[in-house]
Amino acid sequence: MVAQVKHFINGAWRPASDGGTFASINPADESCVAQVAAGTSADVNAAAASAKAAFPAWRKTPAPARGEVLYRAAQLLSERKEDLSRLLTREMGKVISEARGDVQEAIDMAWYMGGEGRRLFGHTAPVEMPDKFGMALREPVGVVGLITPWNFPVAVPSWKLFPALVAGNSVILKPAEDAPATAALFVQICAEAGLPPGVLNLVCGAGETGAALVAHTDVRVISFTGSTDTGLQVYQRAARLGKKVSLEMGGKNAIIVLEDADLDLAAQAITWSAFGTTGQRCTAASRLIVQREVHGQLAEALTEKARALELGDGLDESVEVGPLVNEAALEKVERYMGIAREEGARVLTGGARADLGQGWFFQPTLLDGVTRDMRVAREEIFGPVLALITVDSMDEAVELNNEVRYGLSSSIFTRDVNRAFHAMRDLSSGIVYINHGTSGAEIQFPFGGIRETGNGMREAGQAGLDTFTEWKTVYVDYSGRLQRAQIDTEALLQDAPGEGGDS
Repeated sequence: MVAQVKHFINGAWRPASDGGTFASINPADESCVAQVAAGTSADVNAAAASAKAAFPAWRKTPAPARGEVLYRAAQLLSERKEDLSRLLTREMGKVISEARGDVQEAIDMAWYMGGEGRRLFGHTAPVEMPDKFGMALREPVGVVGLITPWNFPVAVPSWKLFPALVAGNSVILKPAEDAPATAALFVQICAEAGLPPGVLNLVCGAGETGAALVAHTDVRVISFTGSTDTGLQVYQRAARLGKKVSLEMGGKNAIIVLEDADLDLAAQAITWSAFGTTGQRCTAASRLIVQREVHGQLAEALTEKARALELGDGLDESVEVGPLVNEAALEKVERYMGIAREEGARVLTGGARADLGQGWFFQPTLLDGVTRDMRVAREEIFGPVLALITVDSMDEAVELNNEVRYGLSSSIFTRDVNRAFHAMRDLSSGIVYINHGTSGAEIQFPFGGIRETGNGMREAGQAGLDTFTEWKTVYVDYSGRLQRAQIDTEALLQDAPGEGGDS
């Protein structure tokens, strides 16, 4: 049965203003999962008006009470975890075990950010004048727009939504057009937790819908996760309107394996990081920088593991690698195989479509003989492709890791604690792993990257509140007289009690 997905505006499900729809397709069997309302600027306007009207009352709701709503959302998400996970797999293709992990991250984030309702820490500091007090407080910004990707269609929205809500903002979510049904069920569950009408709104659609959200004058914050090219366009448009922007964009993550590494552990971690989610993670390992002494042994082990991976429909519990999200993604990976061969890379395994009769599947692929100047070593492919690059030293490996345009996640395998600490200092990325792959994040720590991966903002952890809050500084002068903002140390000392004076 094909679901009907509508917009969620002011607490009600609505069709598109012009009645338009688009199809959400299962990438494993090319069946239609849902017919989805196609957003227009009129729909964005309606959502923005709803969010603007709801903001004052939500802002004044005590933060602990806002946190209680998130606690209820966590409980409801836990109860509906399997339903949400299975829909997620049907819509974007990741295997069911990973889909459950995707939803679990949202559950964890709801619990974590619910707790921030009783923290939302500001700070106090000494002031210059006597009989005066100073403090800094977090304030919500207003209406925020969230533009989220298809590859983590529950986890990533939760990283944005829950800190925005607990801080007191109202929200418009524009999910990726490859996973709108999953977003709609997520929003429904969150609304059932007790959010007042208008505090959370959903508008589905393609790039035009996102552009209308970015351009709307009542939307004061844009939080975007997606490709670097699109993210930089969002940044430019929003900056011209004076909006606050958070960007999480591309990656070209590397795992470094030194000659003293535990190669069995490294091979297991590399296989997961390169081919988990079919390579469609911003933290996926797409480069393997390996010291020459262990290159042959590691390449052989990885080839064997890649060939053994089972491809298929992610709803099958035995499947380890699902399809790419759509036909365009499959064709992109195919184009890069042609580029790799033209540049002189060798295919150790994979390198072509996997013919399962239906769906958009590509074989897990290992490329050898890759050099630092090849496009497959520098550009984001976003598929199950790992490029092996051989180096002669740790210094060379670190240099290669740091020279690409992206800087999200990096990893090194070594048994030498000194080398590990040098790597912590010298690897230039937002996330560094020692003896683990590049994939995986925990919600209590900041998540994000540098260079063309991000713009300095972070998601998750207490840092995740920064995008959705502004600082207000408050001074209270209880001296009863006008005090000038300067320090007269001599006068202050004269006013202070003497050695034999009152204490």
